[in-house]
Amino acid sequence: MSDLVTGDAVVLGLRPARLPSRGLAILLDLAVYVTGYVLISVGLTMATASLDDAAQAAVAVASFLLFLVGVPIAVETLSHGRSLGKLACGLRVVRDDGGPIRFRHALVRGALGVVELILTFGSIACIASLASARGRRLGDVFAGTLVVRERVPGTRVMPVPPPPPWLAGRFTGLDLSAVPDGLWLAIRQYLTRMNQLDPQVGAAMAVRLADDLVARTGAPPPAGVPAAAFLMAVVHERQSRDAARAFRPSAVGPGSGFAPAPVPEPVPVVAPVPYVAPAPVAPVAPAAPAEAPRAGGFAPPA
Repeated sequence: MSDLVTGDAVVLGLRPARLPSRGLAILLDLAVYVTGYVLISVGLTMATASLDDAAQAAVAVASFLLFLVGVPIAVETLSHGRSLGKLACGLRVVRDDGGPIRFRHALVRGALGVVELILTFGSIACIASLASARGRRLGDVFAGTLVVRERVPGTRVMPVPPPPPWLAGRFTGLDLSAVPDGLWLAIRQYLTRMNQLDPQVGAAMAVRLADDLVARTGAPPPAGVPAAAFLMAVVHERQSRDAARAFRPSAVGPGSGFAPAPVPEPVPVVAPVPYVAPAPVAPVAPAAPAEAPRAGGFAPPA
């Protein structure tokens, strides 16, 4: 693993490609380029048979530079460092800071590759790659590039063992905001591998990690709780809070600075009232016309 630091002070963990995989990728690329160069050379020889020797030599040199120098440079520039051989071997050419290469990087690599790979049959490239800590040839050194592995075999992530049942929910009020990610990673690595450690060494590591965790949380250590069980319970509590944040963005467990979202009250269900048909109403005789009100000093409200 190579720790490369970008301009933003970000450490990149890249796996530099070694000589066997790089050699196989170069052989595949050269096989393709040489095959195309031979076919084009035969066609150009037949097409320029009527020219003089100087013109034929000029055409031969131009075709050599085009197919064995120009084509690799164009391929690496357009594919951002993934030629056919590197694509087959899972490799890529990147800059020293981990970014994609540009034309000037591919130009320097291609120009020096003629001397390293073709004229000396790869001997200089092999010696430089073996002498380099990151497996770089001279073209990579002068161009400021690095060949890295893209297809890295995945590692199996071991689950953290669950805490004892009698510790479930005991640390819901614990403040975990001050615990750094490095300490969480160390605790997780210990819990996933504690069965592979010596019992005395594992117990000492658990006590040290538990003391660091207690110092970060500011809570007193629980009495009568083993250090390993305490670590399991706290990690389980953190995972529960992370799951709550992931599935309910507005609801976070206690101790993290967020208040849980209010739960709406259930709406009472009213039983439907059966429909009752209205009783028939007897016809009413028309009323006699009312007498006009007499004139007076009271005016009815509007």
